[in-house]
Formats: sequence, structure tokens, C-alpha cells
Amino acid sequence: MTTNATNEKLSVRRRDVLRALGLGVAVTASAPLLDGAVANGASSDAKRKTRYQPNSQNVQTYYRVNRYPK
Repeated sequence: MTTNATNEKLSVRRRDVLRALGLGVAVTASAPLLDGAVANGASSDAKRKTRYQPNSQNVQTYYRVNRYPK
């Protein structure tokens, strides 16, 4: 049989091991977040370019389909 003191020593060791594993997982998971954001190098004109084309076939189909009676 084991004594209560022996059980306490073992439980502290387990806690320490689990705490170390948890810390290691947290550090590993956050490593990609530590890298700085990198700009894609798009010019300011390209950022302000009009992308919505109201006369495109996709937009016209969307509005035509949504006019159907419900």
C-alpha cells in the first residue's frame, strides 16, 4: 500500500508534467501568430479599383432569380 505522502508527491509530478505539456502546446500553437503581417505589395490604385460590375451576367442572374414570386 502507498501512503498519502507518496500519493501527494506523485500527483504533484503529474501536474507539473501536464502543465509543461500544456505550455509547450500553447507555445507551439501560437508560433505562427508571432510572425508579422506581410503586405502583398498591391499599389494604392489596385486597392481602389472597382470590382463590382453591375452589368455582369452573374449579377443580372442574381437579381432575376430573386424577383421570382415566393
